[in-house]
Amino acid sequence: MLSGEVDYLEGAIELSSLLRLAELDDTFTKFATVSSEIDSLPIGEVRRHWSQAALEKLQPEIEEATAWAKELSLSECERLAKEHGN
Repeated sequence: MLSGEVDYLEGAIELSSLLRLAELDDTFTKFATVSSEIDSLPIGEVRRHWSQAALEKLQPEIEEATAWAKELSLSECERLAKEHGN
């Protein structure tokens, strides 16, 4: 996520799934918030089922969501990378 190798929103969705394992650790709560807020957007594999026109129309909203998600959770993402050596 930090290097851009994984789309930030896709990564947030994946990390949000760890919330159940992390006993409500605030780190994963923030990723769960991101995941919840973007669930109507075509993120990840579902994009292949959307028309190019629809994706282009939603691109500004996706970019805005990415900026918001980073503002909310980038420090947690950096901390996880540091703690886990990536």
